[in-house]
Amino acid sequence: MASRFNPFKADGHWQKIWEEQGVFNAPPATDPRPKSYILEMFPYPSGRIHMGHVRNYTMGDVLARYKAMTGHAVLHPMGWDSFGMPAENAAMEKKVHPGAWTRQNIEAMKKQLKRLGLAIDWSRELSTCEPEYYGHEQALFLDFYKAGLVYRKESEVNWDPVDMTVLANEQVIDGRGWRSGALVERKKLNQWFLKITDFAEELLEGLDGLEHWPEKVKLMQENWIGKSQGLKLTFNLTGTHDGIDVFTTRPDTLYGASFVAIAADHPLAQSLAENAPALQDFIAECKRGGTTAAELETAEKMGFNTNLTVEHPLDPSWHLPVYVANFVLMDYGTGAVFGCPAHDQRDLDFARKYRLPVRRVVAEGDLTDSDFEGDVAYTGPGQIVNSDWMDGMSVDDAKAAVTAKAEQEGWGEGQTQYRLRDWGVSRQRYWGTPIPIIHCEFCGVLPVPRSQLPVQLPEDVSFDIPGNPLDRHPTWKHVKCPNCQEPAVRETDTLDTFADSSWYFIRFASQPDDKPFDKQEAEAWLPVGQYIGGIEHAILHLLYARFWTRALQKVGKLDFAEPFAALFTQGMVTHETYKSAAGTWLSPEEIKFEGEKAFTLDGAPVERGRIEKMSKSKKNVVDPDPMFDQYGADAVRWFMLSDSPPERDLEWSESGIEGTWRFVNRVWRLVDGLEAPDGKDKALDKSLHRAIAGIAADIEALHFNKAVAKVHGLVNDIEKAGPSASRTTAIRTLPLLVAPMLPHLAEEAWVALGNDGLIAGQPWPEHDPALLVDDEVTIAVQVMGKLRDTLTVAKGSSKDGLEALALASEKVQRSMDGASPKKIIVVPDRLVNIVI
Repeated sequence: MASRFNPFKADGHWQKIWEEQGVFNAPPATDPRPKSYILEMFPYPSGRIHMGHVRNYTMGDVLARYKAMTGHAVLHPMGWDSFGMPAENAAMEKKVHPGAWTRQNIEAMKKQLKRLGLAIDWSRELSTCEPEYYGHEQALFLDFYKAGLVYRKESEVNWDPVDMTVLANEQVIDGRGWRSGALVERKKLNQWFLKITDFAEELLEGLDGLEHWPEKVKLMQENWIGKSQGLKLTFNLTGTHDGIDVFTTRPDTLYGASFVAIAADHPLAQSLAENAPALQDFIAECKRGGTTAAELETAEKMGFNTNLTVEHPLDPSWHLPVYVANFVLMDYGTGAVFGCPAHDQRDLDFARKYRLPVRRVVAEGDLTDSDFEGDVAYTGPGQIVNSDWMDGMSVDDAKAAVTAKAEQEGWGEGQTQYRLRDWGVSRQRYWGTPIPIIHCEFCGVLPVPRSQLPVQLPEDVSFDIPGNPLDRHPTWKHVKCPNCQEPAVRETDTLDTFADSSWYFIRFASQPDDKPFDKQEAEAWLPVGQYIGGIEHAILHLLYARFWTRALQKVGKLDFAEPFAALFTQGMVTHETYKSAAGTWLSPEEIKFEGEKAFTLDGAPVERGRIEKMSKSKKNVVDPDPMFDQYGADAVRWFMLSDSPPERDLEWSESGIEGTWRFVNRVWRLVDGLEAPDGKDKALDKSLHRAIAGIAADIEALHFNKAVAKVHGLVNDIEKAGPSASRTTAIRTLPLLVAPMLPHLAEEAWVALGNDGLIAGQPWPEHDPALLVDDEVTIAVQVMGKLRDTLTVAKGSSKDGLEALALASEKVQRSMDGASPKKIIVVPDRLVNIVI
């Protein structure tokens, strides 16, 4: 054997054997062993994997390999989230078909992922852009349509004028499209929606049962669903029988009201604008503003005085002005609010701008003046003041009292509302799942007959001009009505790609040709035992997947509601950033170092910037392939698992990967130098069995850095130990302990040690519980409070015995210099202190 591990030979050799033998193919769902479904969020095929992918998939791989070693039937699949705008952008920029670009990227990334040596069941690989996947998605869409979970309506949307498509609120960053960077507009379109709001309470309550989800993710979902208790009330327009409905969570502040504001697309605003050019201009200005509630909170508050007033419901003689305001959204609540400036910052900003009254109605302590001073609203606790019959009440008591009065007098009712809105799934683009709907002039909106699924995308499309190529395709959209056989047209919108990722984990578990999945087979594997992915998907992807699973349960396709039993959100991989003197970003490959200073390869000075998430835009991305070429897959895997807790960010460093490469070779040299002498080493036996138990527990808990530390500790102990049978046993066991993390090295070592078969098929070693118990302790021996020696003794040794051992120590005798002890203090199992 060579004393230096050769990953360039080992990696390819073992990867080929694993694939040829189908080692990681999941067994049938009928396998009697306990099931373990391990899944990392599947990647978008952008063309190259990055170190974030490497970290994510290495973590899942370690767990999958360990579960197989502990007697589980493991499902660990891989696929591609392959629809979306980047492919269309590439089609426009590079004059290639989105399908060709996507499939080429998949092959490139698949090749890279295979170099990692992942224990993947590639036989179940799927790609969401293929008809054999999205055809089944269309069938599920029709199931939801039949069950009344799908509808179409005109809705105001975020419109990207460059990408020419609708954007979700989360795809609008600082008022611009997340892909194009164009200023987003608000316009009305007929859109398809899924009724996620029907499940709002279920989705909220379900969070309580997700014990193995991060609390921060559950809180993010809870806030997104946004359940609130409040009062829906009517402000009557002065002198008419019409009114403006308002929902408020603070009915206790009604006596502090100073205005009512309605959204720019509120029916009343639209009606008034018909004969008011100035209001038309204001509404147009609102549509060019922010598109999300968060953006509107920070934008300058603007209003248009309609010159209408409403009667205050608690005092009809008190009239409040009505404004059209840019910070009110029609999609939230009723599209109208009443403003209580003293106790809401947004309302206060608006009131100060338009010189409206600001009346204090909640106070803490002696500050009860009705005139509210300053520009910071008071939103804290207190009692009700300046509110007639409510004075002196607590906030909660006042809320209940106003609600009761409103219901008794008929001008309002208590309501529960949710921030969550129905999921708009229409996208005006080509590269997505065609919505399986036909529009007939005579018969209306009809589902595509199931016998005609999948509705496939046409290949002959052009991206020469912006917009959806399906709209202008000469033949694809023209069909016969399935009902009356008259000419009709297909729906040309495609589904939001979040739909594709809302059920792919079910298709991984069951892949019949004639339906999306087999219920019994899917339920044998699901829910996913461990789901791993980035925190950036904490809201939408996970919420939509939870909804989709519940919708399938409602239509009788599944008998469970939660798709992911356990969730882990890993940290990002980061790297230092670099800029040239001209201010352009530089990649790590363009840098050389002299001490702490950085220079370009031709000697120009370089500015070293912050350590940030690896991104193409800042060029601080490290390509995994050169790392595989230089150090092998195992060293890269080991680096991803080392040092940093997996939920925290990990900084990539060249010195770090060199360190893991050295450690791989330390393990190899132990195997290379194995001897087989007799004799036992009790301390090493303990170290080995503690490592067996501890590494197992750490992998189960996803504490990969702790597992790595325990391997390091065991290797140190083996290296320090003298020749013995115990050392031989430890070295022969070591490959099994590192097999989930260093699989190529482990296989190579397994063969080198004379074993048969693959280490991937071996069981996890058993530990002896008796060897986990500490039966020896280290005692500190002090003279006058200063440490002079230590003693290793049996746990529970007597005080007399400890005194005798301490006084017999040569180091202690020298320190005492012939003096007699006046007092000896003994703390059992910890300390002996001699006072002279």
